[in-house]
Amino acid sequence: MPYSFSFSPGQSPFQLAAATATRVLLVDDEPRLLSSLAELLKNRGFELACAASGQEAVDHLSRSPFDLVVLDLDLGHADIGGHGVMDYINAQDLDVDVIVTSGAQSIDAAIGALKRGAHDYLRKPYPREELLKTVDNAIKHRHLQTENRRIAAQLESSERSYRYLVDSSPDIIYTLDAEGHFTFINNRAQQLLGFSRDDLIGKHYSTLVHDEDLERAHYVFNEGRSDYRLSRNVELRLKSRQGEAEARTFNNELMLISMGPRKRPPGQPATFGIYGVARDITDRKRADELIAHQAYHDILTNLPNRVLFKDRLGLAVLQAKRNDTRLAVMFIDLDRFKLVNDTLGHVMGDELLQQTAARLKACLRRCDTLARLGGDEFTAVLPELANRQDAALIAEKFLECLKPPFLLAGQPVHISASIGIAIYPDDGKLIDDLLRNSDIAMYHVKGEGKNAHAFFNASMLDASSQKIALEHSLHEALAKGELEMYYQPQVDAVTGKIMGAEALMRWNHPERGFLSAGEFLPFAEENGLMIPISDWMLDAICRDLLAWNTTGCEALRLSLNLSPQYLDRGDFFDKLQRALTTHNIAPTQIEVEVTENICIRNPQTAIEQLDKLCQLGVSVAIDDFGTGYSSLSYLHRFPIHTLKIDRSFVTQIQDDSAQFPVVLAIISIAKGLGLNLVAEGVETAMQASYLAQSGCTTMQGYYYHRPLSHPKLLELLNIQQQTSVRATPVLAAA
Repeated sequence: MPYSFSFSPGQSPFQLAAATATRVLLVDDEPRLLSSLAELLKNRGFELACAASGQEAVDHLSRSPFDLVVLDLDLGHADIGGHGVMDYINAQDLDVDVIVTSGAQSIDAAIGALKRGAHDYLRKPYPREELLKTVDNAIKHRHLQTENRRIAAQLESSERSYRYLVDSSPDIIYTLDAEGHFTFINNRAQQLLGFSRDDLIGKHYSTLVHDEDLERAHYVFNEGRSDYRLSRNVELRLKSRQGEAEARTFNNELMLISMGPRKRPPGQPATFGIYGVARDITDRKRADELIAHQAYHDILTNLPNRVLFKDRLGLAVLQAKRNDTRLAVMFIDLDRFKLVNDTLGHVMGDELLQQTAARLKACLRRCDTLARLGGDEFTAVLPELANRQDAALIAEKFLECLKPPFLLAGQPVHISASIGIAIYPDDGKLIDDLLRNSDIAMYHVKGEGKNAHAFFNASMLDASSQKIALEHSLHEALAKGELEMYYQPQVDAVTGKIMGAEALMRWNHPERGFLSAGEFLPFAEENGLMIPISDWMLDAICRDLLAWNTTGCEALRLSLNLSPQYLDRGDFFDKLQRALTTHNIAPTQIEVEVTENICIRNPQTAIEQLDKLCQLGVSVAIDDFGTGYSSLSYLHRFPIHTLKIDRSFVTQIQDDSAQFPVVLAIISIAKGLGLNLVAEGVETAMQASYLAQSGCTTMQGYYYHRPLSHPKLLELLNIQQQTSVRATPVLAAA
């Protein structure tokens, strides 16, 4: 029997299934599996139906609607088959979600199912928890779609009603006699305020005017008669029969009118009344208040914005100066927010900011102010501090409140924060000085490992000046020829031969010596120098490849890391093609390395760019695979040729008798999809042996070679060509 009860927020998907009588069709030609599956789901609120063949499943679907089908793909050669059932669903345009199960090892089965619109794909044998989770997600997805359609319909209906009100709403028209009593009022008063014409005729205007506006009303109405002005305007709140909370604001246009007879006896004074038109401006007033609020508040979090924060900080500084007390200014920057925003999307990023703002605000006193400056940057002003330790306690509360995971679309996400603190008057007496110094202290925390707080001191200002100087030097590095390309060989572990190399940029700084890419490329990303530096890199590696090809060795494949900014520009393909043509380099010698984040944050653009590279003959590698928010679907959607096992996984190989499932899983994925494999960070013979025995034979790392300059690599290639003898790898000197 199907269950039936109302849905309320916070119910689990299985509760939703019970509440709405979710109908589920189970399809499997193995009776034991079908019975086991039905037993697993029978007490979870579903209305279940079972089919032992594809034809029986089609019969069920043709007779009655279902919400979910759990479909075995392999239904026997004589049957319709799982794909056939899905083709029937698509042909009939049935509103049903499909979870496909299959014991097939071929990736083609999964691809075929997903192309036919399967919600998800499970490979047999699957854990019961995985099936329940997949069913959970499918039900949740379906109910969210239903709820979204319902809300959209409500919004559309509400919009039509509002438009009709605005288009057809006339004003309240009324007249007052010389004593201020209503002599006429139209029926709009009843529609807007709930008072009928009979309720108001003969009553004084004070009956309708809000108590707080009576003084202004008395002045305007009486003063208007005394100086015989033709007209004037006044805003008044009018009472509503529904109570004080329903009072509305009207703009009243008043005109003086004669109320007495045309011919008066000699000496009798003229009698004047008032003709009024009251236009309801309540919505406009509320909109003005909202605009005023938004001018000083962050729309996303409803916290004070930069303008209001600086105003409150200014007042706090004046009060601290007057009372000879201290205050603290905190600069709070979320760690890893960009990763979450790029991988889960901006909607989830906004949700994370809202949840973060709520947690931080709960840590503050009533007199404190928390603001959002923009992005993932928050600031706080803490007035009336007894000592610096009070500010440190608040900072510790901030860090502690961020430790529990944030739930975003059912997925737990962990973030932390870097907090810089400046104290008035020790670290500055002006608003801008306090904000600047707390910002500097925050960046100091970032550089020291994040997830902490620090008070500003003068030495940080020196370090900040050094950073600015480094950024300035980077602008000149290209023109002065201070950038160099180094190459870390990729070796065939079986033959010992160099099969390729990864291009790594170095900066030969005139004062600080050689700097690795991680020490200066982040500055290039921030300052817009990534494009010209990447242009220089393309030309440099093509020149070096041309020299390597003269050694007589087999043509090496060169891997180059691609900045997301460079890919997003859209002209990378044209630049690379031009460089290859200019230097007569075969496209097959180039492999572009991208991270998972590039594919996730702007997938359509990435697919278009990478497809063009593949058509040219350039191969594509996923770098650091498995370290981010990866999804196997990306390996199908994107033209990938190589997976690189990240050094963080290789480093864990310390015992050749142990199992390292992540490494084995990546190797298995690559083999299953026919992809090349390269292991990074190989530093010991044990790591090399384990990887080779597990199926990964192409490696790079200090066990074979450190990154080499172009002349050193050229020399090594010449030796390899001359000897043609397999060299025993030796761990490079530290």
